[in-house]
Amino acid sequence: MNSAIVLCVVALAGMVLARPDGDGDKYTSKWDNIDLDEILGNDRLLVPYIKCTLDEGKCAPDAKELKEHILEALETGCDKCTDKQKEGTHRVIAHLIKYKLEEWEKLRAKYDPEGKYAKKYEKELEELKKA
Repeated sequence: MNSAIVLCVVALAGMVLARPDGDGDKYTSKWDNIDLDEILGNDRLLVPYIKCTLDEGKCAPDAKELKEHILEALETGCDKCTDKQKEGTHRVIAHLIKYKLEEWEKLRAKYDPEGKYAKKYEKELEELKKA
């Protein structure tokens, strides 16, 4: 897969990105302690985040904030993400590639239709596929 929204589906973790903290240097760490294993292991929890980011369903407040930052995170290499958010993003993307490939492809088509970010993050994606 020539995907690479490595940081877009960052988003999908929905819980990872939110508004930048006061000085704008980093996204808020408000969502950093969300149990990603619980969400990734339960479609009832995961699917609404996916649908929100694809504009196919309602968005919970955290998912809505997340969706607002997807493109910025892609463009900047997630410069405003905390280390925990970056790690969470990689986990979410690896999960989607392995277990939710159809949804991953939809997200990629929406947020990276020209493959611009796929090329930028190609090396990271290859590592995620191996994980």
